[in-house]
Amino acid sequence: MRWWSGANFVSNAGTWMQLTVQNLLVLQITGSAAATGLSMSVQAAPALLVSVLGGAAVDRWSRKVTALVSQTLLGAVALVTAALVATGRLDLTVLMVLAAVTGLIATVDGPACALLGNDLVPREDIPSAIGVGSLVHSAGRLVGAALAGVTVGCLGTAAAYAVNGVSFLFVASVIPFLRPAAGALRAAETGRPIIPAQRTKSDAPVRPAPSGPHPTSHEMTVREGLAFFLRRPRLVALAGVTGISAVFGRNYGLTLAVLVTGPLAGGAGAFGTVSTVLAVGGIIGAVLGARLRRPSVRLVGVLAAAGALLQIVAGLSPSLAVLLMLVLPMAVVESVSDTAGTTVLQTDPPAHMRGRVLGVWGSISTAWGLGGPPALGLLMELAGARGALVTGGLVIAGAIGAGFVLRERRTATAVALRTETVGGDRPAELSTAA
Repeated sequence: MRWWSGANFVSNAGTWMQLTVQNLLVLQITGSAAATGLSMSVQAAPALLVSVLGGAAVDRWSRKVTALVSQTLLGAVALVTAALVATGRLDLTVLMVLAAVTGLIATVDGPACALLGNDLVPREDIPSAIGVGSLVHSAGRLVGAALAGVTVGCLGTAAAYAVNGVSFLFVASVIPFLRPAAGALRAAETGRPIIPAQRTKSDAPVRPAPSGPHPTSHEMTVREGLAFFLRRPRLVALAGVTGISAVFGRNYGLTLAVLVTGPLAGGAGAFGTVSTVLAVGGIIGAVLGARLRRPSVRLVGVLAAAGALLQIVAGLSPSLAVLLMLVLPMAVVESVSDTAGTTVLQTDPPAHMRGRVLGVWGSISTAWGLGGPPALGLLMELAGARGALVTGGLVIAGAIGAGFVLRERRTATAVALRTETVGGDRPAELSTAA
């Protein structure tokens, strides 16, 4: 796990370095901010369309082999891009194609690497492993963004792509030496579920329950993943909470930038301070999230509602100093909530379904990731930065509160029906059977 975390830190730093440089590169080639946004959308589009297929592939194949191949391919794409930049042969069309290929490979790489990391620790330590992953991601983002400017200034744009390519190959070189935890070994190598041996009352071992035929059709496995997700109330509720929070909150790079530079009359330096505090809060939240042992969707909902209330207060901040006092707990709550939600997502399904569930999640999360910023931008056009923060927070808190009330009512109704069935009002056929 230490080797895996170290390799991922290097890879995350390289990825954020490339993402930062890529935006600058598109601006240099086209001079268009719209083209920059288009390049980001092109890279994200495969996740929207084919993540479910990528998740099915992860369930079919060995996770170590899958992650090894995907990391190698991502490294090759980055190195090819570096060579094209260095020779002056990269135009916008080629860059878009390479971005789409990167996004396509990532639909397999994302779930494979996430599940491989979980396989390295016992089940009870998976929340801690996910928390460490969040910490590595946040630290890599900070380091990568900082190194991007230095690398481009000293060595040029091509060097940033080359460094990212080498970072992927470093991860690929580590994967063959990883040893899954004993309980996760079979799932990690084959993608099939682990079914513990059952025992009779006499303590004599019996044959394990059959796991059923392993699907051989990509279409069939995708349908199974979608059906499983939709039949699982916890996962549907998690998607609802996370989706509404992603659309009406959390886009702090957009809302807080407008708030700081607009109503609070700050400059780029002031927003840089806010961004730094957000990053520090994310790291603190990742450390706290790693201490969770049994996270639940209820906890995710409570944290999301708390973050929404903090967002409302932040929208009413009279000064930059007050905003900075609120930004840190906002980031902490968001990070802990993300860690709890990711843990539920990666541990609730049985082992042989987790790739497909992550594939479904990749598609829906990409949908709200692409649709959220334009919707929030329109809300800011109509209500201003303060109005968007306050309105968004009210929508999130109200929706989560309504969800809790509806769930409690359904639970109370179910308990009442069971009580009536067990009591004197049981149906005649049940009385006869009794």
